[in-house]
Amino acid sequence: MLERISPLTELRHALAAHTTPAEVATAATLKVNSNASRNTYIHFNQQELLQQAQSLAHTYANAARPPLYGVPVSLKDCFDLADTITTFGSRFYADHNLPATHDSAMAHRLRASGCLITGKTHLHPLAYGITGQNPDYGDCLQPRDSSLLTGGSSSGAAASVQEGSALAAIGTDTGGSIRVPAALCGLTGYRASHALASTTGQWPNAWTGAAHLAPSFDTVGFLLRDPRDAAAIANALFSVPFATAPSAPRIGCVPLSFLTDCESDVLAAFDAWRRQLTRAGASLAEFDTTSWNHSIEIFAPIQAHEAAAQHRGHYDQFEPIIAQRLHWGASLSDSDLAPLRQRLADFRSRMASAFDKFDFLMLPCAPVSRLVANQDQSSARQTILRYTIPFSLAGLPVVTLPAEIIGAAFGAGIQLAASPGNDGALLAYAATLAQALVDHPPSHA
Repeated sequence: MLERISPLTELRHALAAHTTPAEVATAATLKVNSNASRNTYIHFNQQELLQQAQSLAHTYANAARPPLYGVPVSLKDCFDLADTITTFGSRFYADHNLPATHDSAMAHRLRASGCLITGKTHLHPLAYGITGQNPDYGDCLQPRDSSLLTGGSSSGAAASVQEGSALAAIGTDTGGSIRVPAALCGLTGYRASHALASTTGQWPNAWTGAAHLAPSFDTVGFLLRDPRDAAAIANALFSVPFATAPSAPRIGCVPLSFLTDCESDVLAAFDAWRRQLTRAGASLAEFDTTSWNHSIEIFAPIQAHEAAAQHRGHYDQFEPIIAQRLHWGASLSDSDLAPLRQRLADFRSRMASAFDKFDFLMLPCAPVSRLVANQDQSSARQTILRYTIPFSLAGLPVVTLPAEIIGAAFGAGIQLAASPGNDGALLAYAATLAQALVDHPPSHA
């Protein structure tokens, strides 16, 4: 359940009263890599973190503090951080990349907002997977339950928030890489509109100093515990304007016919959220998902083709399943991709029309609530992507809401999506839902 005061509000009060950034950094250090696999972070340097804290306190000793002053935030290891090697979750790149000479645009924004960058986190190799398994750096296990994988690709990001070494964690989301680990780890996740945080978006340097997977779908975002904190972080980092939440939104829900492969606890959580949304004043109706039936046929080839361009010449340096996808992507010609890109444009047009009827769209984040460590997860990607890639194809902003805050099963989070560019209203509505749950906790799921 959510606390009456959100983690960001509580930390801000502490920093305003008596707590120093150095004390925040020291507390974070005690929790770093506390999962059983000891691999939340690929790069962590305690001295470096403490130096950041001391510099921050000195810089703002007699000046107005930036909005995220002293807030510990982890950074996915596909963003450059000055003087560190960006590994992209691969030993090959760890061995062949030079230390970054400059901060990425994302790291620069974190520093400018007053954040303490706790380190660079584990990820599924090349950000090209959904489970958080990594043959080079070890599979990422949840700090809360060592029998469970975090999900990926922003695996260490989720682990850093769950273990408490970071209040928020920067991740990336191509086909679900923020949403899935957020849901499986009982966290809140925010995937920014592609129209906001992409190379062609409103923040065009979002990927400066960062390693892409597939630019047609790549966007950035973050994971955190409490939906009430998301708007402030998005405003500070991405300039998402604060907005007023709609009081009686129209929400489109996927039909039950779409959910035939869902586990029972996921269905129960979805139903619990439907009831909660209705209690909160929303009107719910099913929407047609027929156009989603072939979404992976559009997504996977474009993703593979663009990923192959990013890693040309190195395909066989990576695990066989990723190497196979890269070779396949390289084999596709521009003429092969042209009809797929037209289908993508048509898909986006149909999805845009859905927002003529609805303010938000809703469905589970995944049909499963757990990925068990040391079990065969070879089918997990295909199963989960069916739930995540429609929103990726459409470039929508998405918030993942955890199930536990409504008394449902851990790991069974839902996705709530808005139209492209409507990030502010989405984040405001998520905060309103969370506050309602604090003020009036549900009696049962």
